[in-house]
Amino acid sequence: MATEINGISPCNHAKRPETNGILANHNSNHSAIISLSTQTLGHHLAHRLVEIGVSDIFTVPGDSNLTLLDYLVVQPGLNVIGCCNELNAGYAADGYARSRRVGACVVTFTVGGLSILNAIAGAYSEDLPVICIVGGPNSNDYGCRKILHHTIGLPDFNQELACFRAVTCYQAVINSLEDAHHQIDAAIAACLKESKPVYISISCNLVAVPHFTFIQKPIPLFFSSNTSDEVALEAALEATAEILNNAVKPVMVAGPKLFVSKACESFLQLGDACGYAVAVLPSAKGLIPENHPKFIGTYWGCISTAFCAEIVETADASLFVGPVLDDISSLGNSLLFKKDKAIIIEPQRVLIPNGPIFRCVLMKDFLKALAQRLKNNATAYENYKRIYVPEALPNTNTCDSEEALRIIVLFKHIQKMLLGKMAVIAEAGDSWFLCQKLRLPQGCRHENQLLYASTGWSVGATLGYAQAAPDKRVIACIGDGSFQMAAQEVSTMIRCEQKSIIFLINNGGYTTEVEIHDGPYNVIKNWDYTALVDAIQNREGKCWTAKVHCEKELVVAIETAMTDKKDSLCFIEVIVHRDDSNKELLQLGSRLAAANGRI
Repeated sequence: MATEINGISPCNHAKRPETNGILANHNSNHSAIISLSTQTLGHHLAHRLVEIGVSDIFTVPGDSNLTLLDYLVVQPGLNVIGCCNELNAGYAADGYARSRRVGACVVTFTVGGLSILNAIAGAYSEDLPVICIVGGPNSNDYGCRKILHHTIGLPDFNQELACFRAVTCYQAVINSLEDAHHQIDAAIAACLKESKPVYISISCNLVAVPHFTFIQKPIPLFFSSNTSDEVALEAALEATAEILNNAVKPVMVAGPKLFVSKACESFLQLGDACGYAVAVLPSAKGLIPENHPKFIGTYWGCISTAFCAEIVETADASLFVGPVLDDISSLGNSLLFKKDKAIIIEPQRVLIPNGPIFRCVLMKDFLKALAQRLKNNATAYENYKRIYVPEALPNTNTCDSEEALRIIVLFKHIQKMLLGKMAVIAEAGDSWFLCQKLRLPQGCRHENQLLYASTGWSVGATLGYAQAAPDKRVIACIGDGSFQMAAQEVSTMIRCEQKSIIFLINNGGYTTEVEIHDGPYNVIKNWDYTALVDAIQNREGKCWTAKVHCEKELVVAIETAMTDKKDSLCFIEVIVHRDDSNKELLQLGSRLAAANGRI
């Protein structure tokens, strides 16, 4: 990680521009509210954000970021979205980055920074490029031993920076204009190159001060890209091809690092060339089209999709591309694939089982070249087709039934409604497992946060993803406990005229924790969720709500959401029994309980 902190700037240079620097007409066709004759740090940062593809930035105003927000508001091509709290703004930037490959958020110093920290940590775990901008203290206060509000009462301002060092790949604290230009560019370049969050703190009094380093038309942002070492690449290809070409029934398994490596297309090219059975880890669902001719499902140990584990775990050679095998993805470290037969491809290195590690080998380069070295071998996929029997479906044609709705029936109907121009967002818990069983049509994306697993993430992520991809309709599956942590951001969705469909699964508690270790603390106060959302709407904006108790009501609600209310935010509260859990959640819960309780 890198950190750049400027020296203390002179005390007399930091005056906010007069009104001739900020025009009064906020409806100008050119949005040129800020004069372009004298460029400032605010101009430069706003320009850079638009240049890298950020069209929307999520924020909560605070006294130290207000001047910066003035510049962001008037930047052509940039939309400032005020969120209800900093944590949700961070979750929104996370969701935005999943679609646009970069997201950004702006908060105020310490009280806002520490609030958003949890969301930035989640983005770090998911390799998401998020630019976290903090309006910092006045540059004159550095070194003056003052105690400021919004701090913890110490006369230095490094507490926030110390926290962000652990969850960002680059930190810049800008309290002088001398090389602010360089620091901003270096931070943004690091964010894009490393695909990790970065932290930029900007002293509040410097934003509007003209400086000769900020030119009207900045030179386009440039950063060097990594390249593969040709000798290492060739050696890795030879070693890998020898193992796989001598195998009888090899398989390929996609992991989440495909996204950060921009290697999804290369993976598909390899799959087409070699004919291997293709599976995904649960955190990689949606990265590979599920209509691929050799796709066999999600590999998740004993809770894999039907017959996928049997093929992966009996393979005599496997190619794991970009895996993250944490204790959830590995089901408590219980996966049974042959580790001594598994070649691991990481973003910049190749690991040969019982052999060498080849470094400085980029995943994309390796996969493209490997496609030319492997013999076609469809044995594993033919075995899959031989043993595969479709799972029995619950009867979803008896819509006159008024029996209590089962959660598995809910997801069978979600399956029917999926289209290519949709994205599915799964909150932690039941939704993880049931969404894994959805067969995604071509173009439909799937997002979860499996490693960090922050409860409530999906609400803000739904806001951010929908804003980043207005051509897709987001289907969000959220538990009631998770929703209570972030419910207010529905307000922002309505204000942004989003058209997502939220399925609120109301089972009266924290079901995931119930299956790990039950107790009275897992029961939450039940809300009238549809009434809450109606109150949030307050007769302004397009939002439609429904509460369903049985399959008949569910069918009507989905039909309405897909037709009459297709241009509205749709909130469907689904009432299910507290103990209506799928078997996969029960198995994960028992394994995590055993892992937590070991001595």
